[in-house]
Amino acid sequence: MKRLHVHVSVSNLQKSIGFYSALFQAEPTVNKPDYAKWMLEDPRVNFAISEKGDRKPGLNHLGVQAEEDGELEALYAALGAANISTHDETCAKCCYAESDKHWATDPDGLVWETFRSMRQIAVYGDDRAEALDLLATPEAEAEAKACCGATA
Repeated sequence: MKRLHVHVSVSNLQKSIGFYSALFQAEPTVNKPDYAKWMLEDPRVNFAISEKGDRKPGLNHLGVQAEEDGELEALYAALGAANISTHDETCAKCCYAESDKHWATDPDGLVWETFRSMRQIAVYGDDRAEALDLLATPEAEAEAKACCGATA
């Protein structure tokens, strides 16, 4: 079963953890000095926040998290059917996880990530792709650079 993913950049992680913990009525399932994540069942969402000095607060990116390889491949096919350019990453290390990913940019420049995480890792990770020519707009390129898994 797939899960919506929302990643928000914040200016004060501890204050934001307090706010979102109250909103979701749950403590984060991952809580690091620069990152927190809630894996919620109601609503079914992977909601993450991070505090990085080079990112302005606000929406970082959206995504859909797959739990199985077949789901990830179906999401990739759906992006292809939408005639959207994608960039693939395998074994990407980011956000305290190792994941296979497909990155895409919607017609208005919003960055989307479809992914399946294989395992947790000890560091935030910043394993960015060598090149990402497929993000067409300067806005999308800037967003991808701020995002944990893609670079233009």
